[in-house]
Amino acid sequence: MTQSTTDRPAGRAASGAVVPVLAFAGIVVAVMQTLLVPVIKDLPQLLDTAPSDATWVLTSTLLSGAVATPIMGRLGDLYGKRRMLITSLAVMVVGALVSAFTSDLLMMITGRTLQGFAMGAIPLGIGLMRDMLPRERLGSAMALMSSSIGVGGGLALPAAALVAQHSDWHVLFYGAAGLGVLAIALTLLVVPESPMRAEGSFDLPGALGLSTGLVLFLLPITKGSDWGWTSGTTLGLFAAAAVVLVLWGVLELRVKAPLVDLRTTARPAVLFTNLASIMVGVSFYVVSLVLPQLLQLPKSTGYGLGQSMVVAGLLVAPLGLTMMFTAPVYARLSAKYGPKVTLILGLLIIAIGYGAGLGLMSAPWQSLVISVLLGAGIGLAYSSLPALIVGAVPASETGAANGLNTLMRSIGTSVSSAVIGMVLANTANHVGGVAIPTMHGFRVSFLIATAAVAIGLLLALFLPKANRAPQLRASSEEDANLERAEAVLRGFRGRVLAADGSPVARAKVTLIDRHGRQAGATLSGEDGNYTLTVPGGGAFVLAARAAGHGPLASSATHAGDERPVDLDLSLPGETVSV
Repeated sequence: MTQSTTDRPAGRAASGAVVPVLAFAGIVVAVMQTLLVPVIKDLPQLLDTAPSDATWVLTSTLLSGAVATPIMGRLGDLYGKRRMLITSLAVMVVGALVSAFTSDLLMMITGRTLQGFAMGAIPLGIGLMRDMLPRERLGSAMALMSSSIGVGGGLALPAAALVAQHSDWHVLFYGAAGLGVLAIALTLLVVPESPMRAEGSFDLPGALGLSTGLVLFLLPITKGSDWGWTSGTTLGLFAAAAVVLVLWGVLELRVKAPLVDLRTTARPAVLFTNLASIMVGVSFYVVSLVLPQLLQLPKSTGYGLGQSMVVAGLLVAPLGLTMMFTAPVYARLSAKYGPKVTLILGLLIIAIGYGAGLGLMSAPWQSLVISVLLGAGIGLAYSSLPALIVGAVPASETGAANGLNTLMRSIGTSVSSAVIGMVLANTANHVGGVAIPTMHGFRVSFLIATAAVAIGLLLALFLPKANRAPQLRASSEEDANLERAEAVLRGFRGRVLAADGSPVARAKVTLIDRHGRQAGATLSGEDGNYTLTVPGGGAFVLAARAAGHGPLASSATHAGDERPVDLDLSLPGETVSV
């Protein structure tokens, strides 16, 4: 059984600088995704290798990020999210320095693999925010942290282009290492450790199984264009991935403390959010692949916009900037309508952006318009995802659940990269042995993105009614108080009493569902009062314990409606060691 413990109420030690510091760490990590985009076409020459081998410099980062994200989330739940966040950033710094000092392909791939390991920092930051921040600040904070994936990727493009155009390309990695060190220092100074802990041990077999399955699945996706989609290698790896992931799923269902709680993942709120995340990931990466190429193609092609590498990066940069400034807008919309509505609204704006983009490819300023539109839509969509996940899982599983959600986005970007790469390659004109993307290929890519958004919109419509949990809905102290009052109506409330009828302060009360998993936990107040919200109707066990008293387990049921269930918990009188 997974449980959580707290040493103090969340939010008391969190300063106002926690959110910007965690968001900065997320942006630094996301920079790794697009750091080398400006020099992709030059990598074979820079590393003195074949083009097919040079692509491993990008593929390795993607694979390690996908593997590390859910694992670091679970380790954060067990051993401390701040500790694992610093570990992730430290590994990234080491990887950046390895890449900075080499032009050898194997060493470069090693460094890039270590850099991808830091992607686990995103869900860890979201988990820290949930554990520490007051309810009225949590919505916009998680929105900013979730959007940092796109913000970092968008802002890295012009910065990396400027460096690559005017300096040695290894300077990119020195800069990344410096940003990583700064993020570590700020985290140590500003961010306190989360009081939440999940009890149990790390599921090593589950981690190995998931890692193997993900590598077997993502490898043919990223290399399918080079190997051939119908080749024996590609199809064999897909088949092996299916077998490994099915066996891994069977194993996870039998483990008491799994790496990924598949029963929780199967809840409609979690399942449809994760599936929609894949589609959002697909749509985000398409614009990153298409617009820079369109902007840099020479005007002699008849459709290229003839811009320099730096100007192209600057015209795409509003994609990330708009995502950043969308976070406070999301907080207001979500506070009023809920994260489901903001996700749907974000997907609609993305669809409008790509639809408009089909006819806005003839001037540089039009790329700016597309970037702003898509940035607003993707920002709203990305901001909604962690709120939907956090509202559907216990606090002790926040890191692992958000890690899995981040993984779903990574799978979306991987699929997008493979499919769009194949489309642009198959529609390219070959001039003097050089493949030049065509306008037809760009438009087909935008249509694919629009189709992905349509699927995401359909999935979002199947999400359950928006959760009005207080940590996601309150936008002011007055709203927070109202939400706290409403929360009492949706769960259990009462007093923890000693054998003589006196109130017991700071008794730990844990809500356990019928599957034996923790569904909530709290500490009684000085007057012995406690309240616990319920995730839904059904049978529960309320376990209570306190120093100097015997433990208690009491069965209770809740209809799942807004009527409270009053239940006092009387602890046995004998003195025991707790």
